[in-house]
Parts: sequence; structure tokens; C-alpha cells
Amino acid sequence: MAGELVSEKLPGYRGTALGILEKARVDIGDQIRIKRNGEVYEGILMPRSELGDDKHIEIKLATGYNIGIHVSPAIKIEKIGKGTKPTFTQPPIPKAKPGLPKVSIISTGGTIASRVDYRTGAVRPALSASDLYAVVPELSDVAVIKAEILFSILSENMTPKYWTETAKTVARHIAEGAQGVVVAHGTDTMHYTAAALSFALQNLPVPVLLVGSQRSSDRPSSDAALNLLYSVTAAANAPFAEVTLAFRETIADKCIVLHRGTKVRKCHTSRRDTFKSINAKPLARIEEGKVLMLTEDYRRRDPKRKLIPKPNFEEKVGLVKVHPGFNPKIIEWLVKDEYHGIILEGTGLGHVSAAAFDAIKLAVKKNMFVGMTSQCLWGRVDMKVYETGRDLMAIGVVPLGDMLPETALVKLMWAYGQTKSLDEVKRLMLSNIAGEISSRTHFE
Repeated sequence: MAGELVSEKLPGYRGTALGILEKARVDIGDQIRIKRNGEVYEGILMPRSELGDDKHIEIKLATGYNIGIHVSPAIKIEKIGKGTKPTFTQPPIPKAKPGLPKVSIISTGGTIASRVDYRTGAVRPALSASDLYAVVPELSDVAVIKAEILFSILSENMTPKYWTETAKTVARHIAEGAQGVVVAHGTDTMHYTAAALSFALQNLPVPVLLVGSQRSSDRPSSDAALNLLYSVTAAANAPFAEVTLAFRETIADKCIVLHRGTKVRKCHTSRRDTFKSINAKPLARIEEGKVLMLTEDYRRRDPKRKLIPKPNFEEKVGLVKVHPGFNPKIIEWLVKDEYHGIILEGTGLGHVSAAAFDAIKLAVKKNMFVGMTSQCLWGRVDMKVYETGRDLMAIGVVPLGDMLPETALVKLMWAYGQTKSLDEVKRLMLSNIAGEISSRTHFE
């Protein structure tokens, strides 16, 4: 491939595939018919990824999906219609209607703010929050939108420093009169950010919703438009004032559920209903544009309430998943590198191999907070049942109830961002600040 010429007229194509297309006298965007081994394919000729091979031709079918067809000496290509090159044209932003609630959309990137880059074949962050507003014109019937692009990153690149900036930006929009805020975010780490904002934005007067999508907006099965529309609907009209994560309730195009930001986890790599509330019920459901609260246990919206931002996080906190054969030197390294605290993701009710006890003792001796969560999704730690748990508590490990490991990590980062006093950190970790600790576990 090195030094091989790539066609400017047929971008991404070279070698065998390029020769066949040039012989058929077709251009990108043309409607073509491909016959191969008795099979017939019809679609729009698409550009190829620069990173792809020279043995495939890519077309977009009438269904909207792209397929690659392997070329062979017997392949025949016929142009059946002249087309235009695929481009993205931003539609005009709808005119704002007076009298509607003011909602801010803050974009940080992710699939909901992405489209296909036909140069590389990858999905990339490309749409600003303004683009999102423009391509979902129904938003103009729900709220007066103020859009801001804060970051344009993939969510795996999110760090606590970004949480801090996001929290400050949300607080600024609320101070400027937003009656609800929607944060567009990539799904992979969205539940971490939801937890972070839950702790960083205290005494919220209005709803804050994180929303993303599993499939980019140029795919026929995209969940971006409905997720965004219903999130703005909740931001504008919902009666609660908490941080929630909005996503499909099922794979069908029907309902969105709102999960409390400290009780939600991504549970599937690709399904559109990937997010689930763990050890709790969802806060609300949105169906046919109406918000239905699913519990009475929530903080009520109150525009007169004064937001208290506490956006600082300490990054030197570790999350350690124990397992058979776990090497205690991992904990020793965290101690040596002067980490402030460790969240253990223990087995069952909150257990760690006795082989790690000395390393944990060393961490406690160095005044590190060591908290215990369970790697089981449902239920809560109970370290008084078995000898191992009681021994760990005697060493100084703090059981954290039914707090999710990811939420516990974020909360410990936040706690050390507020104080370096171990006693105060313990008090914060054991206080139910944003619904992260349930007094009892729901049987569901």
C-alpha cells in the first residue's frame, strides 16, 4: 500500500477496485448495479476508507446501510443513475418560539454528536450542539435552545478535569437563566460523568440531563434524535431537580427513561437500551412527549433555590477489582505513588483474598481511605457475615453499602477534592449526598 496512488475522483479507491470503477465510468454518488456470481446489488457508490484494502467496493443500499462487495474478475458494474457526492449539509436553525422554557444544550462530543467520516471510514465527533438543534427541528416546539460546544472528545478520553469544566459550565448556564440543562456525551463513560455532576452540582434548582446515543445520526437505526428531543422535553418540563441520565427504556422507538446519576450503569456494548438503574428504579419515564415520575423520592424543581457548585476532583484515587490470583503489589504501588484512597471492587458481600491483607494494612497505615464495594451488580456489601469481611473491617476497610464501584470512585475523587482530612472524607463517603446509597435494596 505504501506509495500506491489513490484516486482523487474516486477517493479511497486504488488498485483492482479503482481499475474496475474507472472502466465502468462511474463516480462517487452514482446509482450503480453490481452483478457478481449470480447476485445483484444496487445502491449509491460511496467513498472508501483510506485505510481499507483495494478488493472491495462500497455502496449505500436503499435501506440506508453501507455494504462492501468483494471484487472478482467476474464482477460487472453498470451505472443506472447519476448522483451527487455524499455530503453533510446543516439545515437552517428553526426560529425560536416565544414563551417556551429556556433549555441549554452543552455538547462534549460522543456518538450523539458524531457522523461518519468517509475519509477514514470511522465515526468521529463532528456535530456541534447547534448542529444537533438544527437536525432535530422538533426541539423548537419544546424549548428555546441555547447551545454551546464545550468539548469535542470521545468519552473514553474524559477525565476529572473535564468533569470540573462541565460542572462549571452547567452552573453558568443555570445562573444565566436556563430552566434545564442537557449535556450531550459519549456513552462509554457517561455514567461516570453523571455521578460526577451529581456530587459537583449541589442544591440544584432545575433538571440536568446527560444524553448520548449508541448509533450516529446518519444511520437509519440512530437513537440520537429521540434521545435528544425527550431529554430537552424533561429539562424543560420535568418536576425534579437532579442529575439524571436519559436513554431508551427498550430497543423500541417508544420510551426514554431517566436514571438517577449515581445509580446507573452501561450494561451492553451496543444495544440502544444499554443503561440500567442498579439497585434502584428509574426516576422517570418519557412517553409521547410527557414526563411520568416513577417515584415520589426526588428533589423538586425550585427556580428560587441557589445552586452550590463544588466542582473539584482529586485524580489520585484508585479503583481496584480483585480476582483469583490478584497481586497485592497493585495496592502497594498505589501506596508508593502516594494515592489518597482506594475503592476495592470485592467479591460477593465484600471480600478480598487474605493474601492482600498486608497491602491493605499498609494503605490504611498511610492514612489512605479504603472503601469496599461489590463486583456483583445487584445487592449490597455486608462485611459482618463472614470472617474475611470482619477481618477487613478490623483493618480499617469501610463498607459502602450498595454504592456502585464507579460511583464510589467518582465520589471519593470528589470527597478528596473538597478536603484532605481522612475523618471528613469518611463522613462524606458514608453520607447519602445524591441518592448513591439506598437504605434498602429493592427486590426487583
